[in-house]
Amino acid sequence: MKDLLGEIWDMQRELNQYTLKQNGLDVDYDDIPKSRSLQNQWVQNYALAMSQELSELVDSTNWKWWRTKVDLFDEQNLKVELVDILHFWVSACQVMGLSAEDVHRMYMQKNAVNRKRQDDGYLVKDEADNKNIG
Repeated sequence: MKDLLGEIWDMQRELNQYTLKQNGLDVDYDDIPKSRSLQNQWVQNYALAMSQELSELVDSTNWKWWRTKVDLFDEQNLKVELVDILHFWVSACQVMGLSAEDVHRMYMQKNAVNRKRQDDGYLVKDEADNKNIG
């Protein structure tokens, strides 16, 4: 059985190729990771899209204390917004040339760094910790 993260990666790649074609954009999705200027443009696009989805996520919570309606916590929409964020996050990873396996490996490495920081009391943030992740 195919791994689940890899399946998401493949489906998102196909959707992105389809979306570019449907919108008449003269960009080959597979060429984006080969061009720094295209990477810059598309990471910005996906970051902006994630920002919007994050705003929609926050708006689905009851964070506005001045509202009189008590329960504005929209659990169903929160779940959907999280998946929307995942769509754009995977896309950003792809345009940076990261595979599902790369993300898994880097996550494991970064998780170890974060664990060590917690064990050490996280008194000092040392960006050098991140230099060996890759």
